[in-house]
Amino acid sequence: MATSTRPPANRFVAMARRVYNPIGFSKGYNFVLFFIFAGALVGFTLARFQYLSLDKSCFSGPGAGPLDCYYYTDGSVDRLGIFLHLATILPAALLACVQFVPAIRHKAILLHRINGYLVILLSLISTAGAIMLARNAVGGRTEVQSGVGVLSIAFVVSLALALYNVKRLQIEQHRAWMLRAWFYAGSVITLRIILVLSALIISTDGYFVPMPCDKVAFLVGSEQETLQAYPDCYAYFSGDDVNRIVLVPASFQGNKSNVTAALSRNFGGALWLALALHAVGVEIYVSNLRRRLMLEAVDRRN
Repeated sequence: MATSTRPPANRFVAMARRVYNPIGFSKGYNFVLFFIFAGALVGFTLARFQYLSLDKSCFSGPGAGPLDCYYYTDGSVDRLGIFLHLATILPAALLACVQFVPAIRHKAILLHRINGYLVILLSLISTAGAIMLARNAVGGRTEVQSGVGVLSIAFVVSLALALYNVKRLQIEQHRAWMLRAWFYAGSVITLRIILVLSALIISTDGYFVPMPCDKVAFLVGSEQETLQAYPDCYAYFSGDDVNRIVLVPASFQGNKSNVTAALSRNFGGALWLALALHAVGVEIYVSNLRRRLMLEAVDRRN
């Protein structure tokens, strides 16, 4: 059990230590950071398990589901990709949170090692699934595809360097690269916050997104409602132009096609901004951690 060498400053600190010392934390701020970030990842992950049932979440009724359901047809690459991605990244995220509990790292070394290999394996499979989705993800804009590519590369390279360093018994470097990997992966949570805010901002500014009438009809749910909102789709329904594309207003105030347009219009920018924030944030933490470990090593020598 990890304990602090300093006496508690007050009764609250003493009570808090009874909570975080048994699970291996010696410093309160480390436990607070773990509680915030690991808690957010666990909550987000648990909320996403319902999407493993694609038929229930996407096709239980007309219109858009919680995912980009238009492309998730039977036998499609997108359907295979989303299932592969979710079925592996969700358990990997939960197991990764366990990896960062100090008591497990220090006292259950075999469990930590086996769990670590399992996390890496699941993460690699999930990344393959994400790449399969990139072509059509949230509209398939180029900034989305490039963002998915960069995030995938950063995630996989960080995992590889973490594995390389632990093989060389460079434990602190291993820990730092694992932190980087999962902070990069956790950017998908911040992404959604930025996405909603940016979509709300542009909802009144007259942005439009080109969208095929086939997808519009899927999102709206009926031919009549689609034609009322987008008369140009008449050529699609009549068969004169099955590839007809219309401009859909990007707004949260409208039908599901408008909401989808607002989200797809902003997804790429939100992805890049979230990834940048997490990349900078984790480097600040790793730098401070390295400095603190060096100071502790000097104190021990003295």
